[in-house]
Amino acid sequence: MSTPLSGACEVRSVRLLSASRDRVFAAWTDPEQLARWWGPKGFTNTFHRFELEPEGIWDFTMHGPNNMDFHNTCVFKRIEPPGYLEFDHLKEMHFYKAIVTLTEVEGGARIEWTTRFDTVEELAPIRAFIERANEENLDKLEALLRHMK
Repeated sequence: MSTPLSGACEVRSVRLLSASRDRVFAAWTDPEQLARWWGPKGFTNTFHRFELEPEGIWDFTMHGPNNMDFHNTCVFKRIEPPGYLEFDHLKEMHFYKAIVTLTEVEGGARIEWTTRFDTVEELAPIRAFIERANEENLDKLEALLRHMK
């Protein structure tokens, strides 16, 4: 389970994972692996474009358990293997910056994932959803890492 460390305009999740920092970074940056775990519980993905480079586009559709599709576009801003990844999520209603920091710890890696919105007003109506969705994302990432040992 993550530890909430959220500020007024952001949601932060922190979790210890029993996989190396390199392995966790690969799960975030290899589109095949990322497509397997990204999204809340019950969601699957189709990636249309994945350019892992500064200003590179990550264009994908999330398929919800209710048969609804959600198109998403992100732009990678900073990529510093194996410990830092930053991207902007460009969806009009939910623009945010995602910052992922990985630190090597005994027995695995510590992930700190920050989802930062521009204003409190943008985040407030969806905060509970983002907190829950990020936890479900990390649950799915953990399951992938266990399965691929």
